[in-house]
Order: sequence, then structure tokens, then C-alpha cells
Amino acid sequence: MKRRTSLQLLLGSAAALALPPLVAQSARYDFWFTRLRYESGNWDVDQRMPSNVITSLIDYTNLRVDPEERVVSLSDPKMLASPFCYMAGHKLVEFSPAERRNFERYVRGGGFVFADDCNHDIDGLFAKSFEAQMAAIFGASALRKLPNDHAIYRSFFQFPDGPPATSFELNGWGDDLVHDYLKGITIDGRLAVLYSNKDYGCEWDYDWRNKRFLAEDNTKFAVNIVMYALSA
Repeated sequence: MKRRTSLQLLLGSAAALALPPLVAQSARYDFWFTRLRYESGNWDVDQRMPSNVITSLIDYTNLRVDPEERVVSLSDPKMLASPFCYMAGHKLVEFSPAERRNFERYVRGGGFVFADDCNHDIDGLFAKSFEAQMAAIFGASALRKLPNDHAIYRSFFQFPDGPPATSFELNGWGDDLVHDYLKGITIDGRLAVLYSNKDYGCEWDYDWRNKRFLAEDNTKFAVNIVMYALSA
């Protein structure tokens, strides 16, 4: 089942929970950027990143894109209607029962979550606690390294070498490693959770006026992530 069809079924369930505005939103836009607010840790990082990703989607694609970021609590059923959810942070990730229930329902029901470790450190608190949450929900072996020929690396732009490096890695911050992989959880043959230790959120968190100084637009991979999320 295509992700869009799965989400429509999930949207129908959300609408049944007295959430009619979501139906109107889905009719107006093909994509809206949803950031997940969770009770533990620090969810409100890289605050300029969403606007840069949204701008790139408008520039490069024909999607009808909501120009405003939406922040939705993970415990709120409204998140079930989002075509794409983003979560990030530096600190502890420990889901409440309601957060865990919505996360699992959303992912198994056709949703897509991009989780980014702002520590870009495989031994950091965010990394360890987020991975523990994924293991508790989906099983110890569910989160696996993605091959560098995965469809997400060619869903719009071409990234033949796999995930592009970030300046934070190259500057030797965090664990001093350049992570040559991303991880993910696959449900019924589709990537449902994309997990990064590369700190893409901070890489894409800059004043939009500085974009003209980039030798290469580093948000192109964000376009790939979104296009994969909407089409797989």
C-alpha cells in the first residue's frame, strides 16, 4: 500500500476523533512540515531549519507546500494526519504512554518520521535514548543501517555515495566521526523512520540570506527525504 493511501486511512481515523480542520489542510497542501514536540529532552532545536527546507521544496518541486512550520505534540492525535514528521534534540528521549502510542500508530499506519541527533554522536544521550525507544517499540533489530543505494538517495536529486556529510562532522565535533550511513526502520517494505547521527538539522539551520554563499545547496538532501516520504 502506498504511503499516501495509508495516510489517508489514518487521516480518516483522525477526522473521526473530531479533527475536521485536518481534512481541509490535506486538501489545500501536498506537504506541511510538522515538528514533533515531546515531553522529555529539548525538541525545539534548529529553529530556522524548517523555513529553509520549505523554501527549497517550493523552489525545486511542484508540491503545494504550506509556508509555515507546524509544531504538534507527539501525544496529540493531530500528528497522525501529517505527511511527514520531524523530531530532534540533544537530550533524553523518553516517550510518555500517549507519545509512544501515537508514534507507533503513526509509523505502522503509513507515516514517516525523520529523527536527527543534534549531538551527531552515536554515544550521546539523544542517540542512546532514542534508539532505546525504537527498540522498545519495534524490536531490538528494527533500526538498521541503510545501504548507500537506497531509494531515498535518488528520490529527487542523485546522491550516489549515500548520505552527504555535514560541516559539523567535518569540523570534528561530537564523536569526531563522519557517519557514512543513516539508519532506518522499514515497515512493509517502506522506510518509515529515518534516523541520522549527522546533525542535518543544524546544518540546514542558517539565515536564508546566507544561502547564496553556499557552493552547493545543502538542503537538496532534505528535498529527497520529503519526496521519498510522500511517494514511497
